[in-house]
Amino acid sequence: MVTSEISTEVVNGLGSIRIADEVVKIIAGMSAIEIKGVAGMSGGIAGGIAELLGKKNLAKGIKVEVGEKETAIDIYVIVNYGVRIPDVASQIQSSVKKAVEAMTGLIVVEVNVNVQGIVFTTDGKEEEHRVR
Repeated sequence: MVTSEISTEVVNGLGSIRIADEVVKIIAGMSAIEIKGVAGMSGGIAGGIAELLGKKNLAKGIKVEVGEKETAIDIYVIVNYGVRIPDVASQIQSSVKKAVEAMTGLIVVEVNVNVQGIVFTTDGKEEEHRVR
């Protein structure tokens, strides 16, 4: 996916480096989905279901606001039933902040985690309950 939004541009002695918003979203999504207890990203009414079925668009369910040197990230996730949500959310915040700062050089000022649904697993089937 090609995007015209440029999140940051760094000029050094050799030229400029541009990082698209989509790149920041993908880094955040990859970091969030690796946390135990996260079932998937929530990207709309049918988005969460698609993520759970194995179709991954890691930028879905993530919004970023990027300045010249700082960024704020909003993440919308679906969690597994039985996890302690505050712990999972805290792990997401820490992981996303660390990954985005390490890979882009941007300062992450906030990572807001929004839990949009819960997945129940019964008899090998996943059943999702979402806030509508």
